[in-house]
Amino acid sequence: MTNIVLAAQSAQGSSMSMLLMMVAIFAIMYFFMIRPQQKRQKEVQSFQNSLSEGAEIVTGGGLHGTVKRIDLATGIIDVEISKGVVVKVDKNYIFRDSASQMSVQKR
Repeated sequence: MTNIVLAAQSAQGSSMSMLLMMVAIFAIMYFFMIRPQQKRQKEVQSFQNSLSEGAEIVTGGGLHGTVKRIDLATGIIDVEISKGVVVKVDKNYIFRDSASQMSVQKR
């Protein structure tokens, strides 16, 4: 009789430790993967919303250029990539300014 009670208690204890381990793994994933990604995404979004004409930018495709015109209604930005060469880029594909890219390369 006591063997049955001890076996039931050990099975219950092992499931509780398994649950705690799963919660700990999720917490670690959240703080090391999900939270930093959300923070970076908010920084990119605020940068995109603060764009102004004349800003030096880098697009998602790697093009460096200067913002010439911003159309807030459509979300399209005219970017001059060379003297007289202007391309239209969706606002969501502009990720950083050229000045921050240069400081990263110097390190």
